[in-house]
Amino acid sequence: MDRFTIQVGSYEVNCSIVSEGARALVVDPGSEGDRIARLLAQKGLEPAAILLTHGHFDHIGGVNDLQAAFPVLPVYIHPDDTVMFGHPFNQNPPDYPLADRPRDIRDARTLPADAPTLGFTGAMAVIPTPGHTPGGVCYHFPADKLLLSGDTLFAGSAGRTDFPGGSMNKLMASLKTLAALPDDTLVIPGHGPHTTIAAEKATNPFLI
Repeated sequence: MDRFTIQVGSYEVNCSIVSEGARALVVDPGSEGDRIARLLAQKGLEPAAILLTHGHFDHIGGVNDLQAAFPVLPVYIHPDDTVMFGHPFNQNPPDYPLADRPRDIRDARTLPADAPTLGFTGAMAVIPTPGHTPGGVCYHFPADKLLLSGDTLFAGSAGRTDFPGGSMNKLMASLKTLAALPDDTLVIPGHGPHTTIAAEKATNPFLI
C-alpha cells in the first residue's frame, strides 16, 4: 500500500490518500476538493471512496467537489455523524460553507467488508472512537502499521470535547483503545505532525 498526506484548507487538515495499484481511498478531504482531484490525476490514481473520520466542517468541506469530479464516489462515515451534513452550525464561511449531504453515503463500519469491492485487498479496520464527536472513527491498516486518527489523537494532545455531542469520558475510553495498538504504529492525526503510539504513550498526558 502507498500513502501520501497533504494539508488542506485554512485549518490545515491532514488529508491522506492511501492506494493499492491505481485505486485510492481519500481520507478527510476537508477542503480544496479540486486540488485533491488534480493530485489524483497527476499520480494516475482513481479514487474508490472517501473515508471520513468524523463530520466536522473542516474535514468534510471537499466532499461535494470530489463527488462532482467523480460522480460515483461513495462516502463512508459513522451514522452518528451524518446529521452534521447540512446542519447550520457545522460551517465557517467563507472558507467552509455549509456542506450538503453527499450522494451514496455509507456506514464506515462496513468498510472492512467492502474493501475488496473497492479494489483493496490489505487488512483494514475501522475503530469507533467517539468523544470528539459521537461518530468519530479511526482507520487502521495493521499490515502497514498505520493509523489515521482524525481528531481523536494528536501528537501530544487529544481532541476537544466541548463541541455539541462531545464527551470526555468517551474520548478517554477511545484513547485507551488506541493505546493498545502496537507501539510502532505510525499515527497521522487530523491536524499537526505525525507521531507513533509509542511516543504518545510516553509523552501524551491523555495516554500516560
